Amino acid sequence: MWNNVDNSLRRSFRFSDFKTAFAFLTEVAAEAERLDHHPWFSNEYNVVEFRLRTHDAGNAVTARDHRLAAAIDAVAARYEVQ
Repeated sequence: MWNNVDNSLRRSFRFSDFKTAFAFLTEVAAEAERLDHHPWFSNEYNVVEFRLRTHDAGNAVTARDHRLAAAIDAVAARYEVQ
């Protein structure tokens, strides 16, 4: 579930291992390029965290962030998220 914290949408995903987490990130990168909206993310071993906000809108959450969040969720649905 995405949470609105400090003017950003945030969510963490946990996978079985680093390789799976990185494969997920690779697919998310393609979606981010397609949507021309690039997230802040962190990856430590099997955990990937995102913070979405729109810099051009004064670092506020916008419809672009919600579209990217939905795209990330669609990618995650193809993986076994723990």
